[in-house]
Amino acid sequence: MAVRGRPASSGDQDRAPPLPPLSERLRNGGYEAVLTTALLFGVATAVRWVIGASPVSRAIPGIHLELLLVGVLVGLLLAGLILSPLGHASGGHLNPAISLAMWRLGVFPGRSVLLYWAAQLTGSLLGVLLARTVWGPSVAMPPVSYAALRPARGWSNGMVFGVEGASMAAIIVLVGVFLSVQRLAPRVPWLVGGLIGAAIAGLGTVTGGCVNPARQFGPAVFAGQFGFLTAYLVAPLAGAVVAVWLLGRFHHRKVLTPRLCGHPSADAARDVAP
Repeated sequence: MAVRGRPASSGDQDRAPPLPPLSERLRNGGYEAVLTTALLFGVATAVRWVIGASPVSRAIPGIHLELLLVGVLVGLLLAGLILSPLGHASGGHLNPAISLAMWRLGVFPGRSVLLYWAAQLTGSLLGVLLARTVWGPSVAMPPVSYAALRPARGWSNGMVFGVEGASMAAIIVLVGVFLSVQRLAPRVPWLVGGLIGAAIAGLGTVTGGCVNPARQFGPAVFAGQFGFLTAYLVAPLAGAVVAVWLLGRFHHRKVLTPRLCGHPSADAARDVAP
């Protein structure tokens, strides 16, 4: 008898999902690259018009309102990309930490993790390059600087690592909870968009609100800002590992799908059928 939202045993979490054909994995990796390109183009565009020298930025009184607007725009864009046909096909991760978490939760093949990472980081570079091509030198000039993030004055690598890692862990815990409950899973795109938008608005003047290695990789490379890059790249991955441990320790429900749109795979759909 099929069960709805059944508790996950350790065997469920450790069992690897079926490995898709190589052609399908390559196709989905290509989709992740396209999605991440669109995300970084959108991020750089939002920063260029809202925070850079533009009529929009001059009309907004203060950095906190600017960051709130950027957070809303990026959150809506992210939710839309997850819900797009390409997002449905690939899972709409757009974040190496999400791919790592889905693997450790037992719903995403481990052999696809490195492929997705390469696609996401490549998309990060391409998105920034596209923004530079479309918007010209204004993307490269301060305060935009290719949308590269810097922490507040006086912050160390360790402080950035701790805040970014804890933020990513909280996001993945919530995503994992929603993806383990059939009625909540379709709301994950809006959950992710809202949480990322909140991170941008709340942490923008502190760490920058990155919580995604792909979000910082391309901008940092183009801007030549490598001082905190290790923290921005590794902290979300560490947060993902901690989040998966917390879910396994305290939640005890199987995540139904690696797709952030909430649409389960065929195997998961059979598992939760009425």
